[in-house]
Amino acid sequence: MFHQLSRRPGGFTLIELLVTLTIFGIMLAIGLPNASNWLLTNRARSAGEFYAEGFAMARREAVSHNTFSRISLTPNGNNGQFDWQVDICFVSLATACGPNDDGWSTTDTPSGNDPQGLNGFRSVFRNADPLPPVDVLQPSSLPVGTSQVYYTALGWVDTNFPDNLTRLRLDPAARYANEVPVVALSITLAGMPSKCNPTLPASDNRACPP
Repeated sequence: MFHQLSRRPGGFTLIELLVTLTIFGIMLAIGLPNASNWLLTNRARSAGEFYAEGFAMARREAVSHNTFSRISLTPNGNNGQFDWQVDICFVSLATACGPNDDGWSTTDTPSGNDPQGLNGFRSVFRNADPLPPVDVLQPSSLPVGTSQVYYTALGWVDTNFPDNLTRLRLDPAARYANEVPVVALSITLAGMPSKCNPTLPASDNRACPP
């Protein structure tokens, strides 16, 4: 005599579904804050890359065009960080390429003495909107207004401008002190932006120069 084997109906039982949802909820509770912190940390680190790109571009354009260049950092009205713009200027009898001279390139027009004329270099502008706002990462070593670095045709920082920015530092707000790293760049006399850590002692080669 054959006995018909009982078969379990397909799908989940209510208990199995509840257990699965509970485990999924625990994973979300643990994983979401960690993922959020990871994204925040990476956005903060990207701020260092954002500004390093600007300083490196200003130096590169000075060398490639064999003329003066500058980078200007101006407050961003949306998040409190700093936008940057790279300009170049060609010296002439009428233009000494000082801070208030009209010979600098703009985003719309090349420098007045650019050898390439209307096809010459136009200033490059980068908006800081993607960076974390100041309630996460706060600029702590910049004046309120515009900050600039001027470069010679050799790519060195132009020491004729004593107000050149020498360091950029962004500190995490108190509530993010254990999650977001300090972001700092030092601009060497050779014009190179160098990442550094201002929280380390001077004896550490990763520390910022005095």
